[in-house]
Amino acid sequence: MNIKILGPGCQRCHKTEEVVREAVKEAGVDAQIEKVTDTMKIAGYGVFGTPAVVIDGEVKSVGKIPSAKEVKAWLRPSSTLII
Repeated sequence: MNIKILGPGCQRCHKTEEVVREAVKEAGVDAQIEKVTDTMKIAGYGVFGTPAVVIDGEVKSVGKIPSAKEVKAWLRPSSTLII
């Protein structure tokens, strides 16, 4: 799993990184966490508000600090119904 924290390095971005790292640890998920501070790379995700969280290329949160509960929900594998 690849998780990116998008933001210029403000306090809210640092807090978002802390929440994500703690949620990953609590969930026992193997994930690579990367901070992206380059504004052009951030814009490349279609994100114009920070902090933002991207998991495996999918933008999950923009412009707010997510809760640990939210992050853990994003970390769960999506269930697939087979009929």
